[in-house]
Amino acid sequence: MKILVTGSAGFIAGYLVEELLECGHEVVGIDNFSKYGPTQKQVDGHERYTFVQGDCKDVALLKRLIGDCDQVVAAAALIGGISMFHAFAYDLLAENERILAATFDAALGAFREKKLQKINVLSSSMVFENTDRYPTPEGEQLRCPPPSSTYGFQKLSSEYFAKGAWEQYRLPYTVIRPFNCIGVGEKRALCDKEIFSGNVRLAMSHVVPDLVQKVLKGQDPLHILGEGSQVRHYTYGGDVARGIRLCVESTRAVNEDFNISTARSTTVLELAKLIWRKVKGDAPFRHVSDPPFPYDVQRRVPSVEKAKRVLGFEATTSLEEALDEIIPWVAKQLEIGGI
Repeated sequence: MKILVTGSAGFIAGYLVEELLECGHEVVGIDNFSKYGPTQKQVDGHERYTFVQGDCKDVALLKRLIGDCDQVVAAAALIGGISMFHAFAYDLLAENERILAATFDAALGAFREKKLQKINVLSSSMVFENTDRYPTPEGEQLRCPPPSSTYGFQKLSSEYFAKGAWEQYRLPYTVIRPFNCIGVGEKRALCDKEIFSGNVRLAMSHVVPDLVQKVLKGQDPLHILGEGSQVRHYTYGGDVARGIRLCVESTRAVNEDFNISTARSTTVLELAKLIWRKVKGDAPFRHVSDPPFPYDVQRRVPSVEKAKRVLGFEATTSLEEALDEIIPWVAKQLEIGGI
């Protein structure tokens, strides 16, 4: 299968491109390097990978790329840490709508020409920002109040793009919602604002790499946002990529939506203590609470039953295993000035 991945130089897409290639697919990637700047990937030069540097708002370019592809994974988006949700409230909405509209315009053209089979839309757990139902099942986004953040609202809009394209043009789709993807390769976005947590500049306002770098830099007591009671499901990037691949490959995924997540709940305070122990061993753990950012959702607890039942997907990488990979990577990046 030949698959176009938009935003292919991004964090999740980086894991996805490797997963698709390892499973025998041909991949075309497009990215304008607007988030991190020019990057090099292990897949560069792979015989079944073609990379195009370009803007995903360029409909003519996307039409050329999608024209001979079987599926597209719409992953390109303006996104950074939670600090961006307020600082770039308009840009997150406007820019991502432009990217998505261009992608769907190109996809619809290719579908009408009988080549493209399906579009896969990378949404977000933030569509459930205002739910009070836990675990949160697929379909809850249609019942709970709409997201308060413009980022969450735009991600909900992306799902309606898929719904509208199916209703009017019969373009098949799959909506995919990763939950708190963690892994290596995520650096400071070029547009991120400089923010300090205690005496340490945040790398990107994403909790795992930021806590890791603060512990590695010797911050004591450790600064965490809020009381640390926020519940998350930290899902390893390799597992997320496998879940997305199954959504691409499975005929049972057509016109369905899936939460792609680990089943394990972890509070921010539990995460902080786990990272502390891995770096500091038995040294006494101390922490202080900083004011949280706006839109710091207190609970994100997905139902994972549908993905297991329909796709046969389960996240298999533990948080501990993921941290054993992430901590050395962050340490190396600190050494070379990468974050």
